Amino acid sequence: MVGATTARADVPSAAAILQAGTNTGVADGYPGVIGMIRDGNTVQYVSAGYGDSATKTAADPQGQFRIGSLTKAFTSAVVLQLEAEGKLSLDDSVEKWLPGVVDSNGYSGANITIRELLNHTSGLPDYMGADAGLVGIDYFANISPNAVYAPQTLVSTALGSRAPVSAPGATWAYANTNYVLAGMIIQAVTGNTPGTEITNRIIQPLGLTGTSFPATNQLTGDFLHGYNDFWGFDGTYSNITMFGAAGAIVSTLPDLSTFVQALIGGRLLPAAQTAELETLVPEGNGAGNGYGLGIAQEKLPCGKTVWYHDGAVLGYHSYWFSNADGTQQVLMMGNEYHGTEGGTKGQNDTQTALVNAYCAL
Repeated sequence: MVGATTARADVPSAAAILQAGTNTGVADGYPGVIGMIRDGNTVQYVSAGYGDSATKTAADPQGQFRIGSLTKAFTSAVVLQLEAEGKLSLDDSVEKWLPGVVDSNGYSGANITIRELLNHTSGLPDYMGADAGLVGIDYFANISPNAVYAPQTLVSTALGSRAPVSAPGATWAYANTNYVLAGMIIQAVTGNTPGTEITNRIIQPLGLTGTSFPATNQLTGDFLHGYNDFWGFDGTYSNITMFGAAGAIVSTLPDLSTFVQALIGGRLLPAAQTAELETLVPEGNGAGNGYGLGIAQEKLPCGKTVWYHDGAVLGYHSYWFSNADGTQQVLMMGNEYHGTEGGTKGQNDTQTALVNAYCAL
């Protein structure tokens, strides 16, 4: 995440800070920015700019958008539920459920556990990484929005991009490949697609009416368009098979808030699996920071510690922050993303507002 100055706890309010951040994000070039604050039973929304630049439609803070890697917590939750039901173990090897799937270019599924997939210590490369050829460019330029990328194709692309640089379990390195494989394991165990399991186990039971694991790249109803301003186009209808269980879900800020509260508050998982969810491995970016199973933890400059994740797919960059039981949260989304992570002024300013708004709760 990004460093930020500590906000005063009395004034301005968290909502005022987040509203100022959405305004700044739009001034920086975001078409629109939306945000939500939960403090106990009190919920506040903020917004600025447009959800559709062509029609000048205001950004709806309760509208749908592509959540990108916020999907990973949904996928992790399903895997942990399957463990709680005795259908798999996090210490099972990838080879047990996906024989031969990662056995190439020096990699072996027999040496990688499901746990190492979920906490990104598998040592596997990212198929969206710099070494993986034109996959990332094809996606962010939206060259093939209707193409179908099978999960095995994504995994094979990753494996072929480079030989191993660390042993499984040795180092943390974020890779979408891990969660594509987790989705494949869900299907191997249950016989259902990860989207079906996420829908049946999480979306429907929690009543997340604005959330779906889409079957096509079309969005309908109340949604925010997503833009690539670097190349200057509307990228709303982008390829959904490029990420699958690693990042395909469509949701809303209130639905995400409900999900996060249920996940870390213990409603979705038994105590043992919640403990596994929150067991951290160091990310190597500072004391107090670490990655669990689809969620991360960070100590903020104001001294507060948050659970969090961010999600970035073509046209959308979103975040959630939460305390330990989900009763205090700040969520934010800007509807522009073109593949540059952690560098644009819009990203830096909105992330700073996110941090300071949470610190003001």
